[in-house]
Amino acid sequence: MSGLRLRYHTFEIGDMDIHIRMLRDTLQFRDDQGTAEKLGISSAAWPIFGVVWPSGEVLAHLMLDYQVDGKRVLEVGCGIALASLVLNRRLADITATDHHPETEGFLAYNAGLNEDKAIPFVRTGWEENKDSGLGAFDLIIGSDLLYESDYVPLLAAFLERHARRHCDVVIVDPGRGLHAKFSKKMVGLGYTHLQERPGNTGYLRDQFKGRVLSYSR
Repeated sequence: MSGLRLRYHTFEIGDMDIHIRMLRDTLQFRDDQGTAEKLGISSAAWPIFGVVWPSGEVLAHLMLDYQVDGKRVLEVGCGIALASLVLNRRLADITATDHHPETEGFLAYNAGLNEDKAIPFVRTGWEENKDSGLGAFDLIIGSDLLYESDYVPLLAAFLERHARRHCDVVIVDPGRGLHAKFSKKMVGLGYTHLQERPGNTGYLRDQFKGRVLSYSR
């Protein structure tokens, strides 16, 4: 982590204290070997994985009491993976994935920081059709994933590759205007869908204007 400014924060989620090491802000950057650049991650996009966004906090709070018993769960585009850490504390069968090459190290460190078990992680992009070894899941979750129009079909196809025949998908979207296009894709894959505002979000600094997008098949 040499050359990066980091900070530590404790998120109070229900009766849980989840301790996080993350980037100090979105001005941080380090790609000495050009690993991220080779993956198509620009210097401007590089820090996005390393902070906790409001949608990620909302997803983490949703996972506090979401029914996960007996389910295999995947967090897509996990970044700092606050929701995965909450589910891990609940001893859920959680796996995380992200495209960013630094995500795995932060995830491993934060699981240890919370004195919880390691969380299985696979680095993969949505457009990568090779066998990632992820397998299929009963519940797939994510936050702030719909940020470019071109990513909508890629995300839907990625979910389809890793969803079991009967699967639930929960995505917290801050309202970037792409949820209708994504929902149309999901309906075409046989999902029913529901969108609603999250409940109490008083834990956030600002009013949350996004939606919780739920899909079921």
